Amino acid sequence: MVPRTAVVLAAGLGTRMGGKPKGLVKVAGREILYRTMTLLKRNGVERFVVVTNERYGPLYRDFIGRHGFNAELVINPEPEKGNGHSLHLARGRVSGRFVLVMSDHVYSEAFVEKAIGGDGLIADRKPKWVEIGEATKVRVRDGRIDSIGKNLKGWDAVDTGFFVLDEGIFEITAVLEREKNGDYSLSEVIERARVPVTFVDGLGWTDVDTPNDLKRARKMLVFTSVKGTGDGFISRHLNRKISTRISYLLVERVTPNQMTVFTFALGILSALLTLVSLPLAGILYQLSSILDGVDGELARAQLRTSKLGGYTDSILDRYVDGTFLALLAYATLSGSLWYFMALLALLGSVMVSYSTERFKAAFGRDAYVEVPVLRKLPGKRDERIFLTMLFLLYPVEPSIKGLFLLLALLTNLRVALTLYFISKKVSQPKTI
Repeated sequence: MVPRTAVVLAAGLGTRMGGKPKGLVKVAGREILYRTMTLLKRNGVERFVVVTNERYGPLYRDFIGRHGFNAELVINPEPEKGNGHSLHLARGRVSGRFVLVMSDHVYSEAFVEKAIGGDGLIADRKPKWVEIGEATKVRVRDGRIDSIGKNLKGWDAVDTGFFVLDEGIFEITAVLEREKNGDYSLSEVIERARVPVTFVDGLGWTDVDTPNDLKRARKMLVFTSVKGTGDGFISRHLNRKISTRISYLLVERVTPNQMTVFTFALGILSALLTLVSLPLAGILYQLSSILDGVDGELARAQLRTSKLGGYTDSILDRYVDGTFLALLAYATLSGSLWYFMALLALLGSVMVSYSTERFKAAFGRDAYVEVPVLRKLPGKRDERIFLTMLFLLYPVEPSIKGLFLLLALLTNLRVALTLYFISKKVSQPKTI
């Protein structure tokens, strides 16, 4: 069962961040704590208990009010004590299973989706975005914590700062309160309780202790924001390698909507340049294709995704492609046969997108998830634009005609195969 409550430990004094509460530091345009709480809400958490200190209490209270989180603030009057004591202060405010997270950890959406279904300590055997020397390591025996610590040798995984616990953990904190006079770490609690371990390996997460860590967190968020399905060959092997680096530079400065407008304008400019210089038009068209991935990457990294944004972006892409091919045909072709071929190329280019989007509208599912073979079919937008650029670099009449012929065949064949594979999938009887 998914926990409905989350406890956030945010009582640290943030000395290495210049005295600023780490949970309110922004990464990719959003406070770390906003990101964590929003992702937990999306995955079923309804209520939060935020444990902080007296100094930062007003700041967190204002943060909670501004964003409308259903959260209770608990003040730790002794933040100099270990964070195990902060956990103990949440006793009586949670019941049953609950999530425990640190305010200075940044998690990707994919990580939270998987981690919230785990049990005990969520550990990573293949951490990609943390400094191993600074990370808390864990040794596991029989599926439970055997030992935990930063200087641990012979470790099995790294502590992600994400836990799924139950209220029985407070029996352990109560014992440690008496034994340690309230000064003990969360690691001591977890080790004493020998909590279960769930492995969530290789997904995006990191912690932020210093300003340099912010750069790593920003990079992690951008590079894990690439959509999982739908990219063509050129996007996977060329465009995304460039767009993610551009997104990294822009994620603190530009909104997804601003990037959408800029990319659309660049695409229209590339179309108009077919009347002036075909090589330049082709290069700018390819550049607009690369930048077309940036708005989505920014939206996912900034937690600003919306159905309207994706809808608008798809429509604008169709306008760019239609304008480019129409003006290219006008500038280079003569004769009704080749105008007809250009029309087929334009129609096929529109239908490639429509054939999969219409499936999503009709069945409520992603065609590329339901029918994985569609990912391997050539003719997606990024591939068509790259081919167009190559043909326009040496724009003689036979190459232009060859381009329209190739686009007409490639796109309409892809649509036909898409219809075939989807029909085959939908017509298959469901197994019980």
